Amino acid sequence: MSDTRREIEQFGVLAWRRAGSDGVELLLITSRETRRWVPPRGNAIPGLRPYESAAQEAFEEAGVRGEIQREAIGTYRYDKRARDGRVTPALVHLYPLLVTEEAGTWPEQNQRERRWFAPDAAAAAVDEADLAALIRDFPHFVTKV
Repeated sequence: MSDTRREIEQFGVLAWRRAGSDGVELLLITSRETRRWVPPRGNAIPGLRPYESAAQEAFEEAGVRGEIQREAIGTYRYDKRARDGRVTPALVHLYPLLVTEEAGTWPEQNQRERRWFAPDAAAAAVDEADLAALIRDFPHFVTKV
């Protein structure tokens, strides 16, 4: 039997802030269904560019705003699990977001947990190997910003 599931495309952020003189921290949130650590992400929002959709998802899911890069730093794949048990493959384009504001309240605050991680700890917390690789490489990207 062949797999005919169609892959969906999503847009997310790798939300970050400076920590100490040369360090970086990354923000992850828990997914609603499986409570795994993930970056804020979601489907395209009509009328918004991909990076704008990513920034909007960052606010709705994690309550953060900031300076979003217009170019994705990479992609990763995961299996999106629906409440009814269906699984849909997803491709996520990640955009760096330098966090300048953390809201005290935001739309999904009662559905998710948000936490700042050191890059190595964030890489260890996620399930997807290609996402972990992007996270581990991210401090090298920041030194160019």
